[in-house]
Amino acid sequence: QVQLVESGGGLVQAGGSLRLSCAASSSIFNFNVMGWYRQAPGKQRELVAVIISGGTTNYADSLKGRFTISRDNAKNTVYLQMNSLQPEDTAVYYCHAKRTFSGYWGQGTQVTVSS
Repeated sequence: QVQLVESGGGLVQAGGSLRLSCAASSSIFNFNVMGWYRQAPGKQRELVAVIISGGTTNYADSLKGRFTISRDNAKNTVYLQMNSLQPEDTAVYYCHAKRTFSGYWGQGTQVTVSS
């Protein structure tokens, strides 16, 4: 069973930065796509960013330029660097990993941005 463990969330003031980490229990080479999603209170879970096995990245249009997804293959870890955070970025952030016929979610990490 694959486990994804997120860390790095917390409370930050508007304009600040956080870096989230997602550590996988197996090699991230096993996954076609890894990504970050978020869910704010009362809202549906939405895509933040994904990184495909070849290294291509995609972002939600509204987050381009502020968020950066990256990975460290040696550490089996995917990161999300978040800059210029705003109160509307407040949400639980989830890591997701996808193989051809299966997908896995982490438990989520809370990010709260105060105004």
